[in-house]
Amino acid sequence: MNTPANSASLQAGAQHVSAEPAKQTLAGARLRKHADYQAAYAASRKRQSSSMSWFLAPQPETTTAGPRVGLTVGKVIGRSHERNRIKRRMREVLRRHVDLLPAHSDLILHPRRVVLDIEFTKLEAEIVRILTQANTEAARAARISIAPPAPQPAS
Repeated sequence: MNTPANSASLQAGAQHVSAEPAKQTLAGARLRKHADYQAAYAASRKRQSSSMSWFLAPQPETTTAGPRVGLTVGKVIGRSHERNRIKRRMREVLRRHVDLLPAHSDLILHPRRVVLDIEFTKLEAEIVRILTQANTEAARAARISIAPPAPQPAS
């Protein structure tokens, strides 16, 4: 059933403009290949937070993609439905904060079992804290790699 307002706007060809912001997506920002995970593990060191381990590696020079993130949830965490639930929750947090991913870096998150029972808001705060820390470390690493070499004293 069309109301007069709807039928008038449809006849005029007006487009519906939503006040809702565009949904962010992780589609292009995910690590997918095993080789990419292996390269990121090899180029980084393990860091710990209260509910997960994480690895931050600079992207290879050949990669032109933006920042990427990967999730690994081992079988030791629990059954498949539990592991999938953890990944769904973490992907949702990352989707909400995709703009916080560190530029020119690969980030891998490896949650602990406690993530199953943690409140969503606490999980979100933890991941945002990790992303902020990863941004700081990525910026520091970029400054170090760009800095000119120190002048050698003449002898």
